[in-house]
Amino acid sequence: MSLKPTFSYLKLECGTDEAGRGCLAGPVTAAAVILPSSFNNSMLNDSKQLSESKRNALRPEIERLAISHSYVHIFPDVIDKINILSASILAMHKSIEQLSTTPEFIIVDGNRFKPILDIPFETIIKGDSKYLSIAAASVLAKTYRDDYMEKIHDEFPMYNWKQNKGYPTKEHRAAIKKYGITKYHRKSFRLLPEQLKLEL
Repeated sequence: MSLKPTFSYLKLECGTDEAGRGCLAGPVTAAAVILPSSFNNSMLNDSKQLSESKRNALRPEIERLAISHSYVHIFPDVIDKINILSASILAMHKSIEQLSTTPEFIIVDGNRFKPILDIPFETIIKGDSKYLSIAAASVLAKTYRDDYMEKIHDEFPMYNWKQNKGYPTKEHRAAIKKYGITKYHRKSFRLLPEQLKLEL
């Protein structure tokens, strides 16, 4: 199924998406992208459906051709204060605010969003596999978040964030049980299934 160029048929339609919502460590990262009507790339899809090498190949292409694009990290201290849903929406809001061109319409992956700058919007479940600009935003959010997790991996290699990117894998949870938590872990999350011996 090929992705559609726009939902609203307005020229300056922005797609936004986030990555890392379900992770135990690291930021939640959102991106916003306005693509020109001429944009076409048959490889572009929901970032979860793409290999790492395809995502990394797409990112410079999206950034080169986009009318405007941006991304934002919201870090664990904020996530722990305002909860992950609010942090995800905040990340999307901030990425939209950072665009060099103000969008006329916003399409959002998922079913939860809050109004911003009086711009009309539509939430679209599985939007990243339906619309080009949301798919592009999902690629930027995922690749920039992965870059960040690989960078902090060097500081705490025992959690293997280079591989698991902070998601709740068995290996990541085993490392939390063995070594405790870091400043990059989300303390408001259930970090271990039996969270009894974990010193927060």
